[in-house]
Amino acid sequence: MTFVPEQKTMTYKAAGVDVDAGNRAVELMKSAVRSTFRPEVLSDVGGFGALFRLGKYDDPVLVSGTDGVGTKLKVAFMMNKHDTVGIDLVAMCVNDILVSGAEPLFFLDYIGIAKVNPEHAAEIVAGVAAGCRDAGCALVGGETAELPGLYNPGEYDLAGFAVGVVEREHIVDGKDILAGDVLIGLPSSGLHSNGYSLVRKLVFEIGDLSSVHIPEELGITIGEELLKPTRIYVRQVLPLLKQRHIKGMVHITGGGFVENLPRVLPAGQGVTISQGSWPVPTVFDWLQRLGDMTVHEMYRTFNMGIGFVLIVAPEHVAETQSALRELGEESFVIGHVTESQGVRLK
Repeated sequence: MTFVPEQKTMTYKAAGVDVDAGNRAVELMKSAVRSTFRPEVLSDVGGFGALFRLGKYDDPVLVSGTDGVGTKLKVAFMMNKHDTVGIDLVAMCVNDILVSGAEPLFFLDYIGIAKVNPEHAAEIVAGVAAGCRDAGCALVGGETAELPGLYNPGEYDLAGFAVGVVEREHIVDGKDILAGDVLIGLPSSGLHSNGYSLVRKLVFEIGDLSSVHIPEELGITIGEELLKPTRIYVRQVLPLLKQRHIKGMVHITGGGFVENLPRVLPAGQGVTISQGSWPVPTVFDWLQRLGDMTVHEMYRTFNMGIGFVLIVAPEHVAETQSALRELGEESFVIGHVTESQGVRLK
């Protein structure tokens, strides 16, 4: 007689994927997700697809955008703090589609994670929901994928997808921008979500500092400074669009001023930026000293304290800034459009 050894029954959980944990995570997320719903949402959490009714428009154009949080997540892992990176995720997407004049309608997220911890996953999505509420868009769906072997234990990645709408005749595309038009900058909260590969090298390798260290210049821990959420500009900018004065808009993200400002300008135009026309947050000076970085490198990497830029004709500057003040938003005249290509600092 041949002896056959007892076989252990194999399960998905034994391979590293815990379906029960995933289901629990969804249950913990439901209230946060539902808190973002707009009247146009026709489906509930848990379906295979999200239903969203497009309202009445004369000639609607859908505007979509996708982005992630990047290596800022590494700081979240260090701090074991997961409730703000979701705000960054929403901000990076909705600010991009806002540039075209679009009102964000709905948002979807994707979480790829080594192992689902339901409470941590719910924390992440709570941040996404907070960002959606700020932007006025509905979190209509998402995916949490448990991928053992692809991510290090305790780590995850985030991606987001935003869809908005704008009447075709009201698309903001920069085509009417002229030399002499004025750049109005809206302040950032700090680094936002860009340049973190460089930041981490400066702080944790060159500076050999820890996330809980409190530099005298910052007055808070490095981790707290680096995890400040990206600002969302939807509620400040959408009301201004009704004036029809804004010729172009720019979201200052990866590439800083140097890469982003030319993207909205007609061919042959450039901008001059007036340094000192707005207060630069201390974190940028601190990082520049840590890395002995040139001013040009700073402006081509970071937002330098300006997260969003509006371009208007000179005669509309005062009215635009007045409207922003009424909305509780600070703004600064930071430069002007020129007839020479490129971004110049003066």
